[in-house]
Amino acid sequence: MTARIRLRGIYTTALTRLLLDAGYEVVDASDPIRRRFEADFPDVPPDVTVSTSTDRTGVGLSGDPEATASVLDHLCDVGVDALSWHDPAPPGAVFDGTVTETLGGGAVVALAVDEDGRDVPGGGDSVEGYLPYNAVDAHVETGDPVRLQVRESSPPWADSRPTLDGDLRVTGGLVTLEPGSGTRVDGRTDAAARELAGMVDLLGLEPPSGWRAVWSRAAVDADGDALAAALEAATERAERFAADIGELGVRAGSDPAEDGPLASPHVGAWVWFGRECRFELDSARRRVTTTLPGHHRIKAGSSDASAGVDLAEALCEPSPDAEFPFEAVVGAFGPSEGDALRIEHGKPDGRLIVLGEGEVTAVEPDGSVTVERSMTGGGTYDGLDVPRDAGDVAVTSLKEGRWWYPTTYRGTDGTVKGTYVNVCTPVELFPDGARYVDLHVDVIKHADGTVERVDDEILDASVADGNTPETLAEKARAVASALEGAL
Repeated sequence: MTARIRLRGIYTTALTRLLLDAGYEVVDASDPIRRRFEADFPDVPPDVTVSTSTDRTGVGLSGDPEATASVLDHLCDVGVDALSWHDPAPPGAVFDGTVTETLGGGAVVALAVDEDGRDVPGGGDSVEGYLPYNAVDAHVETGDPVRLQVRESSPPWADSRPTLDGDLRVTGGLVTLEPGSGTRVDGRTDAAARELAGMVDLLGLEPPSGWRAVWSRAAVDADGDALAAALEAATERAERFAADIGELGVRAGSDPAEDGPLASPHVGAWVWFGRECRFELDSARRRVTTTLPGHHRIKAGSSDASAGVDLAEALCEPSPDAEFPFEAVVGAFGPSEGDALRIEHGKPDGRLIVLGEGEVTAVEPDGSVTVERSMTGGGTYDGLDVPRDAGDVAVTSLKEGRWWYPTTYRGTDGTVKGTYVNVCTPVELFPDGARYVDLHVDVIKHADGTVERVDDEILDASVADGNTPETLAEKARAVASALEGAL
């Protein structure tokens, strides 16, 4: 289907190229995109908004259900290591929930979802949101039932919660209605905003009582009839929305009404891009403008690295056949010897588990980094079935772009207790963490030299559950088979 898409963030140029090629219409484009494509993109409301996640490793989608599903399919085709999840708490959705914890600046709220847990990446029957105290009028305590709207969503792999609000906003089209009075304009320039504000006043376009109209950037170039139609439609939606869900905030003496959102004007989804995806996106971007090899891989690492890429591309024209400059990137941004590095172990169901943090003991020009961790005592090592003793050392060898990595466990006397080889999406060595998604199947080499392949059944179940695409599972099985032979 043809849909209108608004894009923002570090993947915008590449995704604009790919989505235009697929027949979509890009709207409300940023000034750099207008210059790079030498085109006038219409300033009209989008059907789908695509924005880079705060950690820069993926994108979030929000919009019309059919259009969002269509765009999601295209984004998942970017590369073999693209993974996606439904967003159980998209922006604008209204939930009943219960306060489960009060913190210094706000409260944790459990939001009810479908009771079979299908809506929550990782499973479960609720998703946690965060309610800042200044976003609700009443005082909140643990156990309070609340009715709230999602203001900002959060990807399943992030260490954050969706942000909630006790005030209702109705978004969409050229105008957003929110509690308050008067009119506000989000224009491209102050002059354009003032011109739109004057037109709105001249036409007598007043929001309903108790609401404030916030006109979008796209409204700056709209005519009077379009503005009037947008305000009328928004007013109807706001009245219907408010009638359906009642008042937001603390609901003393009230229990949550039902599972799932009471209302949701949009659906949402998240896509995580692996290393293979980032290089495919480089190729798409290179068709439009100067693009350093590893452009998106570097930008995903840190905001400082992102700025460095922009500077390098402004100063020179890199060869499209050049290799990813791993040595230069780690030399400028890390990790370096002596640094602490997290092992960020993603899961195909969307969760992110930090296996631990170790010291970088070696960085090699070929993209290899060695990390050592001192182990605490207790229990046994997974798969190896040998005791984990205090003082053991885990030596992990990570190589940029490799579909696997080994961890060797040694006792205090240096004796090897075994080696566990994780099969995963290609490793990315960011300044603070090694990042990948675990693909379940693993290969173990025991201390006596015996080689064992494990967890094929878990990978099969992940495919059956829809968490791991079959093409990615096939790659994982092939890597595991090669490791069995090599070990």
